[in-house]
Amino acid sequence: MRKNSIKNIRINAEVQRELSHIIQNEVKDPRIHPMTSVVSVEVAPDLKSCKAYISVLGTEEEGKDTLAGLKSGMGFIRNQLARAVNLRNTPEITFILDQSIEYGVHMSRLIDEVVGSQEEKEQADDEED
Repeated sequence: MRKNSIKNIRINAEVQRELSHIIQNEVKDPRIHPMTSVVSVEVAPDLKSCKAYISVLGTEEEGKDTLAGLKSGMGFIRNQLARAVNLRNTPEITFILDQSIEYGVHMSRLIDEVVGSQEEKEQADDEED
């Protein structure tokens, strides 16, 4: 199975959906932030390993705590994933903290600030004329 085959894409989507459900509804670790989402999942073609990109809407400390909670609950999460998704092998999951959403929000704020200051400058110039 090639990396970008239709079958692999479907498996990635199914594993992502189930991991999101497991993290939101079944894992009871208090370290895991309630605003945690699975951004994307990359399952290896041999189904032995999986990279799960996790985004946490919160502080950097909350992100680290969430990652620690997910790593400590790895056995439970993998067991629940095996029950939910019928695969030949249940992949070993590696959780990776993805900060792209946070970066996007930060860049959006910066753009809004620049646009706002530009509009203020134009209004000040108009009032002088």
